[in-house]
Amino acid sequence: MKRVLMATAVSTQALLGAAYAQENEGLKRLDTIIITTAPGPERTSDELIGNATALGRDDIVERLASTLGDTLSGEPGITSTFFGQGASRPVLRGLGAERVQILTNGIGVIDVSAASPDHQAAADGIDADKIEILRGPAALAYGGQAIGGVVNVIDGLIAETLPEAALSGEAFGAHNSVNEGTELAGRGLLAQGPFVLALSASQRDFGDYDVPGFVESSRLRALEASEGEAPDEESNGQVENSFLETESLAAGLSWVGDKGFAGLAIRTQKATYGLPGGHEHEEVPGAEEELPFIDLEQTRYDFRAGLDLDGDILTRISGSLAVADYEHIEFEGPGEPGTRFETTGYEARGELDHTIAGFEGALGVQIFDKELLAEGDEAFITPTDTQSAAVFLYEAREWDSGFGVEGGVRAERLTHDNLVAGEAEFDLFSASAGIHQHWENGLFAGAQVSLTERAPNEIELFAFGPHLATRQFEVGDAALEKERGLNLEGTVRWRNDWLSLGANLFTTQFSDFIFLTPGTIEDGGALVDEVDELPVFAFAQDDATFTGGELYGEARLGKGLLGAEWQLKAGLDYVNAELDSGGDVPFIPPLRLTGEANASWTYFEAGAGFEWAGDQDNAGAGQLPTDGYTTLNLRGAANLAEFGYGAEGTQVFVEVRNATDEEVRVATSVLKDLIPSPGRNIRTGLRITF
Repeated sequence: MKRVLMATAVSTQALLGAAYAQENEGLKRLDTIIITTAPGPERTSDELIGNATALGRDDIVERLASTLGDTLSGEPGITSTFFGQGASRPVLRGLGAERVQILTNGIGVIDVSAASPDHQAAADGIDADKIEILRGPAALAYGGQAIGGVVNVIDGLIAETLPEAALSGEAFGAHNSVNEGTELAGRGLLAQGPFVLALSASQRDFGDYDVPGFVESSRLRALEASEGEAPDEESNGQVENSFLETESLAAGLSWVGDKGFAGLAIRTQKATYGLPGGHEHEEVPGAEEELPFIDLEQTRYDFRAGLDLDGDILTRISGSLAVADYEHIEFEGPGEPGTRFETTGYEARGELDHTIAGFEGALGVQIFDKELLAEGDEAFITPTDTQSAAVFLYEAREWDSGFGVEGGVRAERLTHDNLVAGEAEFDLFSASAGIHQHWENGLFAGAQVSLTERAPNEIELFAFGPHLATRQFEVGDAALEKERGLNLEGTVRWRNDWLSLGANLFTTQFSDFIFLTPGTIEDGGALVDEVDELPVFAFAQDDATFTGGELYGEARLGKGLLGAEWQLKAGLDYVNAELDSGGDVPFIPPLRLTGEANASWTYFEAGAGFEWAGDQDNAGAGQLPTDGYTTLNLRGAANLAEFGYGAEGTQVFVEVRNATDEEVRVATSVLKDLIPSPGRNIRTGLRITF
């Protein structure tokens, strides 16, 4: 660790010195990042108290992985629920699943990805324009499922402004050596008068991926040997049944006027992926081994409109509606449907922006209705209809001195209506208040306190049955109370034209925190902790405390070492999560350090980055500790636009991910001891823009 820090410091000092030595070369200015996901008027990330970041299209293509969670993993404070190549959701500051709200264009994904880590999220980066991330409670605008943060995937299908060119677009393709996989995507915009037509399509075809050693961890193999079981010594070098196939088609048509816009979009996406990690079923003598997989499809319709009112008080009105039909079938083997999950629902939001007595704010309403149906051998939940209605108010003001205040409230009523257990109703309240100070020298400091309430979801309340994907017999509790989090966050940032430094520190006191823990059920008049060789895990509640933070920095330098323009980035994040009754919250990320250096010339680019993760010894009840790792990534690209081919952004590139072929196990994954992350991957590709 010390060597990594020293090397980073020495190289940074050398590059800084080289940049200043050539005073005749101008410094490269940092980009201003506009955040639209936060409530109220659009603001830059530097104006928000919480840690907010955004990935543009260039960054998305460069970081693109098989799932949304893995694409974002590595950003400060973000890991993933890694479940092979097919299903991984983002984890923000140690909170995931039902506590991180995934949005598409500001509206929830309306799927079942929060119900289980083997369920894929119906949002992806392969054809996204931008991805915005709000760490920390964003429940004020999006409800209790945003108690840990928000990830908003913006696809650009509904245009809000006219594009600069009548015709523009992009084609992208890449090949990955680690799984002999291909990825393809195409996007286009056609503007004719006030109308804009957007089209997009994408496809992935990934085989089983390679790993550097045994599939099972050394800790698990040692535990199996100590218990008299035969460790799995045959699975070596490749994760069986980890394939992934995806495809999507989407179109949007918008009208854009001087003061408003309105548009419709439709998206259909399909995926088929294997369930790795010993998703076992009863073996039939003489029959071939069954390799389970999931086949899913979602069709989603979106409508969005906005109008500038230009009034002294009322400034803008906007609304969004999404209707989705989602289904996935878990097959036990070729042509043998096992369990079917189906979700149909809609979500609608409306906001009225206003200015009153110097305060800018938004008054909003949100309505949500979703029906969940599960049928088959692993239908561990009975049909449930979830409905909610909420109203929220947000206000902010900044004075000429640079001092500012912000805050808001949200009230919501949420109801789960289960076919067997009946109705569970929750009245939820959230509020936040913050202050900040801007100084002319680029310094920003702020503090925010927020109270957020979250209702238990349908799985936490009503689950009862075998969940083979996680090797557990899950038991819900219909008597669970709502979860309450009191969060305090402070931030300090400094920025000039070429350098940005920041720190966010937070602590969250949870009352009645809901978590999954080893438990018992009554069977035949006796309490048992195992059913059909599956350990019983029950949802329980306890008070908990989460404490941590992120340090981050970025520098963009003029021409220096080797005659290149340099970009340097680094981040450090940490979370500690403990239950008040004793013990640790499971699946919490360890201390982690990331860094990267990128050099650009007129015709070429080159870069290198690393990620160091410490051991996670505070694993929680029923879990094994996780060993740390250090990975190295390399990248090179030729800017074809400078050679006269395509528009800016046209590149041919080659990347080496996990160049040292390190064994990587993600502490936030339920499969951390059953499968590692992919080994060394050489990714080559071509991106053409026009």
